[in-house]
Amino acid sequence: MISQQTLQGNWNEIKGRLRSKWGELTDDDVMTFNGDVDQLMGTIQKKTGEARENVEQFFDEFSSDASAAMNHTRENVRATASQAASCAQEASHQAVAAVRDGYAEVNRMVRRHPNESLMVCVGCGLIAGVAVSLFLRSR
Repeated sequence: MISQQTLQGNWNEIKGRLRSKWGELTDDDVMTFNGDVDQLMGTIQKKTGEARENVEQFFDEFSSDASAAMNHTRENVRATASQAASCAQEASHQAVAAVRDGYAEVNRMVRRHPNESLMVCVGCGLIAGVAVSLFLRSR
């Protein structure tokens, strides 16, 4: 039998299926559902003359359809999350490789041109010092 939680969680879809299966149900009939599954089943039986077993079968089929849809959705989410994790891992490997390559290139440049590299560092230090000094004076 369908649970109250499933019924409330999928109420709009169930409402449509109820009206489609049993056309004699009015909007008022399906709107009187207050979370009580037995009350809803009783209303359907009273309005349609349908046997309780048939009403229960309808809800059981809906439950199994909803369960199958949830399983399918769960598998899709898992697959998408796995794919996203693989993409993120690949991107991080590429970033690490790019940083290593950049470090190796800078290392080679400094070894080939040590004097120029030292002068660039001194110049950057002076510029940074002046910028910090100006910033602190402006406060």
